[in-house]
Amino acid sequence: MEMPRPSPEILARKARLVSRLLDVLPEDAVISDEAETRAYECDGLTAYTCPPLSVVLPSTTKEVSDILSICHAEGVPVVPRGSGTSLAGGALPTADSVVLGVSRMNDVLETNYDDRIIRVQTGRTNLSVTGAIEDDGFFYAPDPSSQLACAIAGNIAMNSGGAHCLKYGVTTNNLLGVTIVLMDGTVVEIGGAHMDSCSYDWLGVICGSEGQLGVVTEATLRILPKPEGARPVLIGYDSAEVAGACVSDIIKAGVLPVAIEYMDRKVIEVVEAHAKAGYPQCEALLIVEVEGSPEEIDEQLGVIKQIARTHNPVEIRDASDADEAARIWLGRKSAFGAMGQINDYMCLDGTVPVSALPYVLKRTGELAEEFGLEVGNVFHAGDGNMHPLILFDANKPGDLETCEALGAEILKLCVEAGGCLTGEHGVGIEKRDLMGVQFTPQDLEAQMKVKDVFDPAWLLNPAKVFPLESSASRRERMKSAA
Repeated sequence: MEMPRPSPEILARKARLVSRLLDVLPEDAVISDEAETRAYECDGLTAYTCPPLSVVLPSTTKEVSDILSICHAEGVPVVPRGSGTSLAGGALPTADSVVLGVSRMNDVLETNYDDRIIRVQTGRTNLSVTGAIEDDGFFYAPDPSSQLACAIAGNIAMNSGGAHCLKYGVTTNNLLGVTIVLMDGTVVEIGGAHMDSCSYDWLGVICGSEGQLGVVTEATLRILPKPEGARPVLIGYDSAEVAGACVSDIIKAGVLPVAIEYMDRKVIEVVEAHAKAGYPQCEALLIVEVEGSPEEIDEQLGVIKQIARTHNPVEIRDASDADEAARIWLGRKSAFGAMGQINDYMCLDGTVPVSALPYVLKRTGELAEEFGLEVGNVFHAGDGNMHPLILFDANKPGDLETCEALGAEILKLCVEAGGCLTGEHGVGIEKRDLMGVQFTPQDLEAQMKVKDVFDPAWLLNPAKVFPLESSASRRERMKSAA
């Protein structure tokens, strides 16, 4: 779906804006040709596109500050962008906006193994953070499926998690400090190498704020020593509900795996054809991984397999060696890409209590039948972070709209089951008009007042998170007040 194009008035402002940006940036860091800006017209939610007014690619915090100061003075909205892997439209431009991409800001600034921290520029990719420290026996825990490509900036914006968040937590649990640039160009340092804050939890406000409050240019991250060992086990079942019940029982037993991942038959078949992971043929597959010493691994897996057997599994299979373990995870990590090779799809991100998984999986299947679309399920079962993949045909008139309607019903189901609209993908544009399902008008007003403080003119990441009518009227009200 195409977004509105810039008006003549906006285009008239463009030459002056680009000229000012070139005063503070190298020529190759400013992209203003419309054909070239199309590379930034969408993110991972490719159903919606809109070329921005221009794109800037800074290399330092100072350059980011200069960019924001200029855009603030010109009244031009700014859309922060990490690697553009957002599945919720979090980096979708508006026609009058400047996209500020941090991909050139990818340096490691400090590594301190005594304090177990690493400080990086936020354009650095998630996986390359671990790549910088793994030879010294350390790793960075959050591991989104897109970790090969996604940037730390986007991870902070959306509070990303990943398969191993069950044990190690999501981004907010591994973020110790940030350098953030406010819309007027002010540079603010929050947190640092220390483990806790002595005042308000500003990191808790910023992490997950989806680029609404400022542009995070540097981050201090918690790093951990590599575990002695880890081993996954595959558990197959004849029904999704039974697999969900097994997950709930594992959690209730007090065992803490590193990860519990779920895939249904549709996803299993596609992934197996793509990655040759050796998955069994079944209706639902769990990948449960534990870590520790060989004795600890054997003990934990013993308890998990005992629980699994009470639910009459089709198959239980330990990874026999490191190669098999790697294939198991390759299959799971490649699931989204493999599904994309066979069909257009929209990936949701609702989260539910683990005990509600059997009911929500059953009801999701019923909703899919009602709407006449297929749904593949692959998600982080250990913390109830569901990722239903709704398959549709982008070239078939009405299919996208049906997909959106089904997605809305599934997300409402998650909230009704005691969960929430998003676990790690964020709200973006995908869920902004569903915010009223989870939050009261008073709740939303409180959240918008926080944005009023950080971004009074409402120029940062416009048309995201809050219902469109609310954010548009807020921007006009704040502009009038100014």
